[in-house]
Amino acid sequence: MGFKLGIVGLPNVGKSTLFNAVTESAAAEAANYPFCTIEPNVGEVGVPDPRLDALAAIAGSAQIIPTRLTFVDIAGLVRGASKGEGLGNQFLAHIREVDAIGMVLRCFEDDDITHVEGRIDPLADSETIQTELMLADLDSLERRVVQTEKRAKTGDKEMKALLAVMTPLLAALREGKPARSVAFADEDIAIRDSLNLLTAKPVLYIANVDEGSAGSGNAFSEKVVAHAKSEGAASVVISARIEAELAQLPREERASFLADLGLEEAGLSRLIRAGYALLGLVTYFTVGPKEARAWTIHKGTRAPQAAGVIHSDFEKGFIRSETIAYNDYVALKGEAGARDAGKLRLEGKEYVVQDGDVLHFRFAT
Repeated sequence: MGFKLGIVGLPNVGKSTLFNAVTESAAAEAANYPFCTIEPNVGEVGVPDPRLDALAAIAGSAQIIPTRLTFVDIAGLVRGASKGEGLGNQFLAHIREVDAIGMVLRCFEDDDITHVEGRIDPLADSETIQTELMLADLDSLERRVVQTEKRAKTGDKEMKALLAVMTPLLAALREGKPARSVAFADEDIAIRDSLNLLTAKPVLYIANVDEGSAGSGNAFSEKVVAHAKSEGAASVVISARIEAELAQLPREERASFLADLGLEEAGLSRLIRAGYALLGLVTYFTVGPKEARAWTIHKGTRAPQAAGVIHSDFEKGFIRSETIAYNDYVALKGEAGARDAGKLRLEGKEYVVQDGDVLHFRFAT
């Protein structure tokens, strides 16, 4: 399943350059003028995972199928977007469809690339974006709360529950705090999510630095990382220009290119890991002679629901899962070795799938 990350930011911060690079496509035109991206460009990438390659090599799998991550490059936002300025309405509509917001912040100086507000200040850019999203959420809730209050007064239990969630959200937004800052009991989170608020979505701060700062960051990116940490959000430092250069190279030359720059891995890998951690996602594997495949689930998912990611019939008819931990599968050279060593476990409906598990589901048809 992977996840869908909306790439957002002010114009000319490197959004489309980053999108092009990580999706290894030219789907998003990158140019030095605002609103270059009008319709959202969508690109899918396979999630790099060395574990999948190792499993496939042991099993002799004919095909390797990674899990997928969807990037959505959304039109640049400007001050006043919540009131329809620039391409605000399109921006706000498209961002509602993603799982998380990847907020690209400009952390580089370049006189040849203009900034829409005439200065380089990533935290001010972040505040502009957050403010517009909060204003849009505030407008949405204030329009809905009046009708909800009327229906709640009639004794409608569903509306009472909805109002109990809307009230603290409204208070937070009026104080200039995002919806995700409000804590709810587990039973109320689904109600909050039904409101589809922009600021309820988790944020991954992406500090786009110059090429020379890709390894260690710079003064701008340090501020972004500290800000993300203060919010309990995720952050990653990346150079869109380096990623763009990397995308143009043959795959066999990429490792040496990164090594020459003092980088251990591509920014895409760090971006994906940060996104997985932010959303609480883990990966399990199915392995056989035909294919080795990665599947993404939320941390804490039980075996039947994990099986349902493959096919709903697997969940409905779930009997048990034959389970081998990744390290055991590799150390014992596959399923037969793990079985002989007593490392293949039969797990039932209450089993919580762990990151790296190699699973084979048994189900009734």
